[in-house]
Amino acid sequence: MSSYAILLGRQRHVFDDLKAVMAAASPEKSGDRLAGIGADTNERRVAARYLLADIPLRTFLEEPLIPYEVDEVTRLILDSHDAAAFAPVAHMTVGQFRDWLLSYECTTAALSALAPGLTPEMVAAVSKIMRNHDLIVVAAKTSVVTGFRTTIGLKGRLSSRLQPNHPTDDPEGVAGSTLDGLTYGVGDAVIGINPAGDNLDACMRLMELFDRLRQRFDIPMQSCVLTHVTTSIKAVEAGAPLDLVFQSIAGTEAANRGFGVDLNVLREGREAALSLKRGTVGDNVMYLETGQGSALSADAHHGVDEQTVEARAYAVARHLKPLIVNTVVGFIGPEYLYDAKQIIRAGLEDHFCGKLLGVPMGVDVCYTNHAEADQDDMDNLMFLLASAGVNFLIAVPGADDVMLNYQSLSYHDIVSLRHSFGRPPAPEFEAWLHRMDLLDGEGRLAPQASSVARRLIDYRPDFRASA
Repeated sequence: MSSYAILLGRQRHVFDDLKAVMAAASPEKSGDRLAGIGADTNERRVAARYLLADIPLRTFLEEPLIPYEVDEVTRLILDSHDAAAFAPVAHMTVGQFRDWLLSYECTTAALSALAPGLTPEMVAAVSKIMRNHDLIVVAAKTSVVTGFRTTIGLKGRLSSRLQPNHPTDDPEGVAGSTLDGLTYGVGDAVIGINPAGDNLDACMRLMELFDRLRQRFDIPMQSCVLTHVTTSIKAVEAGAPLDLVFQSIAGTEAANRGFGVDLNVLREGREAALSLKRGTVGDNVMYLETGQGSALSADAHHGVDEQTVEARAYAVARHLKPLIVNTVVGFIGPEYLYDAKQIIRAGLEDHFCGKLLGVPMGVDVCYTNHAEADQDDMDNLMFLLASAGVNFLIAVPGADDVMLNYQSLSYHDIVSLRHSFGRPPAPEFEAWLHRMDLLDGEGRLAPQASSVARRLIDYRPDFRASA
């Protein structure tokens, strides 16, 4: 491994290796400070960024931040690297790559072709020398389209996850949140519930409830019970009407072991869902979730900064061809992202890095109540992400998740963003909303006293009766 040094003013800054440069170049993150790897002064951060800008992109193929021999995620990244796709930028440094990304030559088509040739470390590196505005401009040029029963990620559209969590998985409570969300036109990405427990029977009951709702109203939607991948595999074996397999993932082998998974288990989950052949417009059958700080909390970061480890999780996601991926950007807590400034920056970084790697990225715009943030900060981030062309956002009743005890976005926020930006939901779901008189002739949300709202609400008791 090479050491790196630069003279900045009258001070010489020395970094032991490439991962030290990467960590020091990162914007301020409380997690990197906790790990003892972040820059301790702004001068040192600037020095690292000067160095990083002059490092050739090829270096990240030659100097793995986490050794090939000890980590299966590193092996996946390097073994699956597409040299032909990488060729157009192979001669560039990180700084030159940034300039190209912001140029007119960098088009949506060029980015799509380039994605298989980029590694997570490359995209993390370039993000570290970009302003928030740069991240938004480049991400807005990317396009990653996936499908199951709806088509997610088309240009000019904004999808959403309807999150009807309940502290006890009460069917009527879940139904109330779900039906309310549908009347706001939310849920075209997925209706996804975090179950209160990981009990197989309880998870299967929720799968059956959502499938009955889908069939009752002929809704082009997919549902997901966010249980462990191994529970989903058992549900498939038991004949449950499972649409998507969920799993939290991380950017190192050791961190994934902390989630109780490895690459083989994740592949097995994908194959189980594919075997059911339930999709109608595509075969992307996984929903994956990530978040900066997860590897640090598991003591599995190998001295790599939290944002770069997060980007490595997107290589795992890319391998599994998911329908949707989202970072729960402020969920882990202020130990890893201390305040609104750090949360907003992390949300834009994660979206940018995921999209450049060809991952269908969404964001849970969220924070915990002990973080130095509030709902006004989430308003800022949701508008920035909408400008960046985010594939989907998450919404919960009243922006308050009563089961996980954190703050996110509300159903009303999704409506507001769609009206402000002129971004309808997925085309199949949009057509259903029109059929059900939930959208007016201009594609805006119709009055809530429409006949479909009453019919959906009247259906609510059926959830309890059939549970």
